[in-house]
Amino acid sequence: MRSVRAFPRSLRAFPRSLRAFPRSLRAFPRSLRARLVLAATGAILVAVGLFAAATVLLVEHDLRGTLDTSLRQRATQVAELAVSAPAILTNPGALESPISGRQIAVEVLDSRGRLLARSETLGARLLPEDRVVRSAISQGLAGFESVSLDGRPFRLYAAPIAQAGGPASGGVVLVASDTGDIDETVGHLSVIIAASGVGAAVLAALAAFMLTGRGLRPLRRLASGAADIERTADPSQRLPQPAASDEIGALTGVLNRMLSSLDRARASERRFLADASHELRTPVTALRGNVEYALRYGAEPEVLADLRDDAARLARLVDDLLVLERAGASQPAEPERVQLDDLVRETVSSNGHSRVLMGELTPARVRGERDSLARALSNLIENALVHGPSGQPVTVALRVDASRALLAVSDEGPGPADADRERLFERFWRGAGAGERRGSGLGLSIVQAIAERHHGAVSVERSTFTIELPLEKVSAPEGLERRGSDR
Repeated sequence: MRSVRAFPRSLRAFPRSLRAFPRSLRAFPRSLRARLVLAATGAILVAVGLFAAATVLLVEHDLRGTLDTSLRQRATQVAELAVSAPAILTNPGALESPISGRQIAVEVLDSRGRLLARSETLGARLLPEDRVVRSAISQGLAGFESVSLDGRPFRLYAAPIAQAGGPASGGVVLVASDTGDIDETVGHLSVIIAASGVGAAVLAALAAFMLTGRGLRPLRRLASGAADIERTADPSQRLPQPAASDEIGALTGVLNRMLSSLDRARASERRFLADASHELRTPVTALRGNVEYALRYGAEPEVLADLRDDAARLARLVDDLLVLERAGASQPAEPERVQLDDLVRETVSSNGHSRVLMGELTPARVRGERDSLARALSNLIENALVHGPSGQPVTVALRVDASRALLAVSDEGPGPADADRERLFERFWRGAGAGERRGSGLGLSIVQAIAERHHGAVSVERSTFTIELPLEKVSAPEGLERRGSDR
C-alpha cells in the first residue's frame, strides 16, 4: 500500500523533468562559430571512434586468427605423433614445444576420455573437457572454444585422433593457450587510439575555432555595416567589400547592388514627387485663381470655361499618374490573350480622328492586359497627332518579326531631335515649345512602363515609335488550327 501511494508522487515529479528539458536545449550554443566548432569536433570524434573500432576489431581478429592457426598446427602434430609413435608422448618434455614464442598446453585423451599424456606446463591443472571435446570423441569433429582456467582466459582446440590402432586410437588431442596477452594488447591499443582521438579532436576544435573566426570576420563586418545602414536609413551607404573573392564577397556585391537599386529608386521617387508637385501646382493655382475671381466678380462664361479646362487638365494629370503607378508593377495582374490586330482596329476606330490611318496589320497574339496595351497605343497616337505636322496623316502598323510583335505609330514629321532622344521617356519631360501644347509629359513614360511590364520595349526611329512585345507561345495543335482558319 505504501508503494502505491508513492507512485503518484513520482508521476507528479515527471512533468518537472520535462519542463527542465527545453532549458537544456536553450543552453545549446546559438552562435554560428560555436556550432561550427562543435560540428567539426563531433565529426572528428565520430570518425576517430569508427576508425578505432575498426582498428581494434581488425587487430583482435588477426591476433586470434594467428593463435587459432598455431593451435591447429600443434594439434595436428601431436595427433600424428599419437598414431605413429605413441610411446614418445609419455617422454618428459615431448609435448613442450612453444610455437611463435607462445607456450601451448597439450593433453591427449583416449576414446573413453582417459588422460594418456599431458604437457608439464599445466602442472596440476587439467584442461576442461567441454562440448568440443565430446564432439571430437563421439563425432570426430574438430572445433575451437574459449574457456577459463584458474580465472585466466584460454583458447582451446580439440582435434580427433584417427582410428589407427594404439592406446590413443579414436581419442582426442587438446591444445590450449592463454589469451590474456591478446586482451592486454587490444586494451592498450584501444587506450592509445582513444587518447589520439581526443588529441585530434582538441586540435580540430582549436583549428576550427581559429579558421571560423577568420572566415566569419568579413561576415561580422558585413553585419556591422548593415546595422549602420539600418540605423541611419541611408541607402547611399555601401557595405564593406571583403578582399577575398569568396561567397561572402559575392553576397556583399549582391547586397551593394541591391542598395544601389534602392538608392536609385528612392532618388527617382523623390524626383517623381517633386515633378508631380510642380505639375499639380500649375492647374491647382489656376483653378484657385479662377474660383476666387468667380466668387468676387461672378461666374462669367469665360471663367466657367477656364474652370472646366483646369479641372480637366488636373483630372487628366491625376489619371496619368495613376496609370503610370499601375504600369510600374512587376507583371500584369490578370494576363489574357490579346489579338493585337483587333486591338489596333478598335483603338483607331475609337480615336475618331480622320488623320489616323491603318497600315499593314499582320495577325499577332500576345499575353497581357488589353486595356493597358490599348492605353499605350492611344498615347503614341496622341503623341503623333500633337507633335507631328498639322494636317498630315498618322499611320498605325503591326508586323511580326521572329518571336516578337512590332506595333509602330508614324507621322510625316522629322521626328524628335537627336539631343532629345535620351530624355523622351523621362517623366514630366517636355521638349522645347511644348508649353503651348496640351499634355502632362507622362504619355511616353506610360508607354515605356507598359511595354516593359509586358516584357517588351519601346524604341524610336526618326518619327516612328515602335512597341516590341513577345508573341504568345502557341502549341502545335493550336498553331495548325489557326493556320487552317487563316486559309
